[in-house]
Amino acid sequence: MAHLFTPVTVPAPSGPGLTLRNRTVLAPMCQYSAEAEDGVPTDWHLVHLGAQAAGGFGLVIAEATAVSPEGRISNRDVGLWNDAQRDQWRRVVDFIHSQGAAAGVQLAHAGAKASTYGWLPQFLNNGLSGSIPTDGGGWQTVTSGSGAPFGDLAPARGLSEDEILASIQAWADAARRADEAGFDVVQIHAAHGYLIHQFLSPLANDRTDHWGGSFENRTRYVLEVAKAIRAVWPDHKPLAIRFSGTDWNEDGWTLEQTQQLARQLWDEGVTAFDLSSGGIGAIAITPAPGYQVTLAAGVRKALAGLTLNGHPAYVTAVGLITEAAQAESILVTGQADGISIGRAALVDPHWPASAARQLRVASDENPRAAQFWRAF
Repeated sequence: MAHLFTPVTVPAPSGPGLTLRNRTVLAPMCQYSAEAEDGVPTDWHLVHLGAQAAGGFGLVIAEATAVSPEGRISNRDVGLWNDAQRDQWRRVVDFIHSQGAAAGVQLAHAGAKASTYGWLPQFLNNGLSGSIPTDGGGWQTVTSGSGAPFGDLAPARGLSEDEILASIQAWADAARRADEAGFDVVQIHAAHGYLIHQFLSPLANDRTDHWGGSFENRTRYVLEVAKAIRAVWPDHKPLAIRFSGTDWNEDGWTLEQTQQLARQLWDEGVTAFDLSSGGIGAIAITPAPGYQVTLAAGVRKALAGLTLNGHPAYVTAVGLITEAAQAESILVTGQADGISIGRAALVDPHWPASAARQLRVASDENPRAAQFWRAF
């Protein structure tokens, strides 16, 4: 059996943890398809995520799902800030489960990178990019610091103390709804220049109060978010996080800081870690196949020896991992415990089933839906 297709258990503070049928994870990818602009998932989300589950993924993670209306990346993003959204997510989760996959959701707040047009051809081909104007359906964005512009995006407003505390509660409320919808995993989005990353990175956080400046202050927000979520998220379910492991900028957030924060988050009940990178400012690297794997390996090393109920942290690598042999090699060499597949899964929603065939997994052990048996 290929290592990629062996079961793995993601630990939780109590109980046996969550056992995944294999080590493939569908990375969350925005679909910009809540066309009513109400944050409610649609038939598109059911079909898109359902196809990935039928295609053999061990864990399917839904796209960046806003914890509040102003936290949406675009006005077509989905959310979990109300019960109507929760109720529609439930049918998506039920179908994912029916295909043998676990269901996760990435909770997110875009901060200064909110209120933008979605990356869809109907917008890009008509010159619609960047911030949506407030008189065109956009809204005033908020951020960790003084509100210096992010590139060509409209300036954001720095959050007040009261607004920070209210936003932490919004994360917890969304996590509670995620549990009610039946999700197995919540992933905190702390990457790609969105709000939590805006607090973490000195490239964006220029606050002079206890939410900025030192490492302790810049990490306070994500630690409080994790604590608030863990207080309402059941102890038998894993809590995950996606990091930008580095800003690829000598003045920004670093892998060493990620490693230190990962250990602190483990103490708060975060047990799964996905390592991406970048999102704030220019990056001093040219992306290439597997270029972020060293970040996963670094965090895995930092968490070595820590276990819950006999299970170590679940660390996944992501970023230009497209081939089955490449994914298998990352696992066999001990650089990660799982592989997150993003754009390659948009090309082939049956990426795990196809990879299993390439790695010569027995046909009766291929994770594809039974209805597709002729193909494998």
